[in-house]
Amino acid sequence: MDAIEVAAIGAAGIAAGTMNAVVGSGTLITFPTLVAFGYPPVLANVSNNVGLVPGVFSAAYGYRRELRGQRRRLVKFGIGSLIGGLTGALLLLRLPAGAFDAVVPVLILASCALVLLQPLLNTWLKKREGHGGKDGGVPLWCGVLLTGVYGGYFGAAQGVLLMGLFGSFLRDDLQRLNAAKNVLATIVNGAAAVVFIAVAKVDWTAAAVIAVGSTLGGLLGAKVGRRLPPVALRTIIVVVGVTASVLMIAL
Repeated sequence: MDAIEVAAIGAAGIAAGTMNAVVGSGTLITFPTLVAFGYPPVLANVSNNVGLVPGVFSAAYGYRRELRGQRRRLVKFGIGSLIGGLTGALLLLRLPAGAFDAVVPVLILASCALVLLQPLLNTWLKKREGHGGKDGGVPLWCGVLLTGVYGGYFGAAQGVLLMGLFGSFLRDDLQRLNAAKNVLATIVNGAAAVVFIAVAKVDWTAAAVIAVGSTLGGLLGAKVGRRLPPVALRTIIVVVGVTASVLMIAL
């Protein structure tokens, strides 16, 4: 790995960590960057997942004030995220590599669509404040579980999915929900990373560079992310994601 590659992957890690803290979808920056430098898709996904774990953890730490009073909620949904993350990671390793190559462009484009729709989602969530329930019951738990499966398999925009679920079922402040989202994303990525480290090939150099960048980005996103122009973040995500999808389909 030369200096240019280190700088590019590190910068992508910072951007991804920031986006994961504020918006989600940081994978749409780091994963295409690794693919662009010649990493096979599955290896890129595995290494990217491992590298992003410190970043989502730092984002969750940055939102620690908003996490107060949410212990029961986090334990309940954390179990679903844990099971889902492990399941998704095992699916990634069990299914043929060709299946991942085929489905990833679709997942990226779907994730880009979710990011584009996020302003509408945020408006809807604000209107929903005060109209949800206390814990969402079985339907919300199952939704968190399925989102965890998706997160363990690929993971881009899982934060957007979680916020949509929370807004549909829970009655709480958006910042508290975003804090809970960061914790659940940490659990999903962490569970998948354990599986990958145990039984899969990881490019530790790439993972380490992403880890450093995403940790800095996670702290940055938690502190000043609300001041960053959301339109700019969404534009970067969508441009990189669509470009990556086109390139992967072409190949």
